[in-house]
Amino acid sequence: MTDQTSDEKPGISAAIITQDDRVLMVRRRIGEGELLWQFPAGGIEAGETAEEAAARETHEETGLKVEPVRLLGERVHPKTGRRMSYTACAILSGEAHVADDDELDAVAWVSHPDIPTYVPYGLFEPVQQYLDEVLTASA
Repeated sequence: MTDQTSDEKPGISAAIITQDDRVLMVRRRIGEGELLWQFPAGGIEAGETAEEAAARETHEETGLKVEPVRLLGERVHPKTGRRMSYTACAILSGEAHVADDDELDAVAWVSHPDIPTYVPYGLFEPVQQYLDEVLTASA
């Protein structure tokens, strides 16, 4: 588990959520440069692990209740310069929808072959490897 320390800028935690042969992606109402479609994500709050933040942000943004399964990796995002954590999550309950319409304008369940259409600059390698394993195994 990754703890947020008080002397550093809060990182961003992203949830990688799969169902059947698709991964959940969200489109931000306000784009971050080239980042149109992303995984549900948001800032890690004080006293919260990256995994806990991924689950909380997913519920706030999409209405899905998820549980963290495992941290896939961390990096400084090459497009935003922010510290990012990526956590694989399992769905507990709910249907994905735009629950926070101040932040999001769309949600989509994206098939493995369509990921490059949504994220043309490519995914963080550990996330891509995880999706390659999980989505092609269920196809």
